[in-house]
Amino acid sequence: MHQAGNIVVHRFDRRNEVFEVCEMTSGKVSVVDLARRRCDCGHFQVERIPCRHVIAYCADQRLDWQLYVHDVYKMTEVRKVYRFEFTPLGDAETWPSYEGPTLVANPALRRTSKGRPKLTRYLNEIDSRDMRDPQICRLCGVQGHSRSRCPQRAGPSGAGRVCIFKYPLMFNTKLRGPSISFVSYRDARHSAL
Repeated sequence: MHQAGNIVVHRFDRRNEVFEVCEMTSGKVSVVDLARRRCDCGHFQVERIPCRHVIAYCADQRLDWQLYVHDVYKMTEVRKVYRFEFTPLGDAETWPSYEGPTLVANPALRRTSKGRPKLTRYLNEIDSRDMRDPQICRLCGVQGHSRSRCPQRAGPSGAGRVCIFKYPLMFNTKLRGPSISFVSYRDARHSAL
């Protein structure tokens, strides 16, 4: 109804319930036939609910726009769906066994798992792991794992422990002063660094 405020009813034929409206913002002209429940915009016949052009006409002529809502949206029609009685199903063990075709899920339609997407392109000699430099942990300096998979990393069981890096923090250029050159874990409660 708020969108119908910028629509003006220009001409209408009350006897045949045909009228013409103009949208003030775009200048678009639409013809509405209430007797056939049609509008040039197409929403009235597709959704079977009054479009903004019908609502503008009803507001101009002081008509109830709810009279033009299709019966399928009314509660009397919804209640007709549930008017029949439903038989109770009972316990699942008492149901007869199913002897129809077996449905097999298509694995191609399965949703992808969380995390980084899997590589789908073909690898060549540049992509092989042995052509690249070996992976070295930036936390402990040991070859073969990354910082996120480091066994020396303090986890939930390492509460209160402090990690000191093995070699200088070459990746952070903002740090000044002496660099730390070994890795050790110390209990922060018993010794000061």
